[in-house]
Amino acid sequence: MLTRRHIRVKVMQCIYALTQSKDDSLEKQEKFLMMSIENMYTLYLLMLSLLAEVHQMAISQVKLSSKKYLVSTSDSYPNKEKFANNRLLHQISANGQLNAVLAKRKLKNWYLNEEYIKLIYKEIVESEMYSAYMLTPKSSYQDDRDFVIQMYKDIIAPNEKIYEYFEDDKLTWVDDFPIVNTFIVKQFKKVKETHNESFFLPKLLKDEEDADYAKKLLSKTLLNDAQWVEEIEGKTPNWDKDRIAEIDAILLKMAICELLNFPSIPEKVTINEFLEIAKEYSTPKSSIFINGVLDKLVKEYRSEGKLKKIGRGLL
Repeated sequence: MLTRRHIRVKVMQCIYALTQSKDDSLEKQEKFLMMSIENMYTLYLLMLSLLAEVHQMAISQVKLSSKKYLVSTSDSYPNKEKFANNRLLHQISANGQLNAVLAKRKLKNWYLNEEYIKLIYKEIVESEMYSAYMLTPKSSYQDDRDFVIQMYKDIIAPNEKIYEYFEDDKLTWVDDFPIVNTFIVKQFKKVKETHNESFFLPKLLKDEEDADYAKKLLSKTLLNDAQWVEEIEGKTPNWDKDRIAEIDAILLKMAICELLNFPSIPEKVTINEFLEIAKEYSTPKSSIFINGVLDKLVKEYRSEGKLKKIGRGLL
């Protein structure tokens, strides 16, 4: 679920938090890093749980409408139960493994805050895409899946109330929210009716190697801070270190650390990844500045034989 870029962002956040708090406890930062990564998975589970709750509300509304005598908008639909019978939503809400994980982690957020489910459900049924979906007589798994994807992208992911709720709950979720939403949409595009329940519960990290990478990048960046500062100052003679944006300085230190301490990661990958992070998290000119510094350092490291890269794809 988490890519190496996401891991780099998490490490950057930890180092930034440390500089702001003036806390030099490496052990505390390592715990914060792993907790932040784990919380991202919790956010993913909560978003799936939100969809399951919306589905349950749709089922409840169908039962209520069958007992009413007054004519409503839903009476004009060929199949009033189409949304309640959406196959992808049913896969999620009836997923025994997902429900077991939610219960084990005691994630009852939507049960305790049902107003958010009502808000989302109302916005869905009042949307044009919902009317178009409900007015289409045919129904297939692909139709159901396409509707859920569009619904998620247009209504759920950009919902400000949901965003504010998560922002108030955990600060790190502000950056995690778009990453989790993007991942969910990608998952839904790949899902099939034949997929088993575990498809919706991917591994947080690909393998133990990624966990080791995260801890090592954090620890080696922090423990060798003085060395990285010297490296940066040597390539920015006209820059006062206090004038370098704090995020830029952190990203540069992390990039230098990765270049020199992770032989299996191609230098081009390191540079490109940190440039992309700079574009998203720092100033408009940050990527140009960072690229200039790293370009000088790479040329120097090559001439001095410091770049000891191994493996495939390193040219």
